[in-house]
Amino acid sequence: MKPLKDYSFIRGVCHGPYSAGSHEELEKVLGFAKRLMINSTRFWMSEEEWKKDPEGYKAVLRDFMETCWNYGISSMPIFWNGNFIEDFQEPTDEAWALSEAYAKDIIETFGKEEYILMWDVINEPMCNDYIRHSKGGEYEKRFSELSAYVRRLCGIVRKLDPEGCLTVGHEQVRHCVSSNDLVDVISFHDYLSTRKQIEDAVCEAEAFSRQFGKPILNTETGCVGRANPYEVELEILMRHRVGWYLFNLVSEGFWGDIHGLVYPDGTIRDPAVIAALFGFFRNRTDERIRVNVNKEGHAYKAVKAVEDALRVEETTLFMSKPKTTDEILEAAEYCVNILEAAEMVPMWNPPSARLMDYRRTPEEKRDVYEIRRFAYEMAKLVRENCMFF
Repeated sequence: MKPLKDYSFIRGVCHGPYSAGSHEELEKVLGFAKRLMINSTRFWMSEEEWKKDPEGYKAVLRDFMETCWNYGISSMPIFWNGNFIEDFQEPTDEAWALSEAYAKDIIETFGKEEYILMWDVINEPMCNDYIRHSKGGEYEKRFSELSAYVRRLCGIVRKLDPEGCLTVGHEQVRHCVSSNDLVDVISFHDYLSTRKQIEDAVCEAEAFSRQFGKPILNTETGCVGRANPYEVELEILMRHRVGWYLFNLVSEGFWGDIHGLVYPDGTIRDPAVIAALFGFFRNRTDERIRVNVNKEGHAYKAVKAVEDALRVEETTLFMSKPKTTDEILEAAEYCVNILEAAEMVPMWNPPSARLMDYRRTPEEKRDVYEIRRFAYEMAKLVRENCMFF
């Protein structure tokens, strides 16, 4: 048996032309991707958009893929999407002919380009309401119907590009049985919620790899809204030497609140994800060292700074001079920096972001009571985490 082609080098993201905005914005985010050592992108094409204006649509695809390639990023275009199948009906001969014409045009235009890594025939063909709402014995029948549909699509693409590399991005490893014999690369998605589940999925895919003599890829993974941490996925996939595509490059739009590596301006939500991209993972062993933020007494000093800022000092009889909001925020930042550096507070809405919100507000519009409350809460958290009165 000849050795399997190795795709473990793939460090991909899901990001496509419709995510790109203007060409300038595309260049900017691809610059971020290059810094993260991303080398491939997987994206959805649209038969419907192609039908409206084939030449215009191909121009959009070309600009996107060529620009990606200028940054050392290959492309895995997806022909069709299975997510929105609600009540499956076998396509008519006319519909099949149109789908074949679409695939033929795309393949003849781009099939020989060096930036095409492989074709993803259809995304998640078994992840839709048609399968999800199966009742009783309907599941097997519906799975069989969709399997036949997937296999015919694979046949179309294979006929049009006999030498090209094909895959099908299945939502779950167990769905791969519908196309394992037809593809060149077995690919699965994984939004699982525990280390054991993630590892089991990889091992199941590896078993298919051995059985069919084909390499594997995880072509979608990473979702903070599904208890599927990017860094946990990356740690396991790297250990198994499995290439990956994270969903997705940019945190914005519909999926922005649970997906993404960078914001459009290049800032990030979770440094642990970025560290994981470079093979650095949080120490969860019994050798981890807990931070002692008060080793040099700075916790005491930070709390005292807030106490001094909140204290009303008498100037003359019946008169006092409270601290300015700038002085209160300066003291609060002393506590915030201790709390965040030692990760003693949740970072999904970091205190430092709230601090910056206050500072961006003109002095005359600031809510003094709210700012005093914020400073008090930060000092209180330092006391509680450092366990002193």
